[in-house]
Amino acid sequence: MIRGFFRLVGLLLLAGSFIFVVYDGARWVADQSLQFTRFGQLWNDVHQASQAAFKASVEAKAPFLWDWIVKVLLDQPVFAVLGILGILLMLLFRPRRPLIGYSRD
Repeated sequence: MIRGFFRLVGLLLLAGSFIFVVYDGARWVADQSLQFTRFGQLWNDVHQASQAAFKASVEAKAPFLWDWIVKVLLDQPVFAVLGILGILLMLLFRPRRPLIGYSRD
């Protein structure tokens, strides 16, 4: 049951990734300039206070973590972040292969 839930979340993340590919592509066709929507920009647009609170909590616990990992992740395009997370969830929670030559009771 948990495996199915996480596979569903992975599939929804992949769908969100596809939506942002189409969104950035449509903006590229309209403006004739390729600009990807950044993950940090999306998070800031959705809920600015949570991003600031997350930054404060990460910097309080491990300041190097913000500069080396989180800031790099926030500068990546949304479709890449959502796509990689979706693929990881789909692969980690895929159904087990049936055993050949053994019976399951």
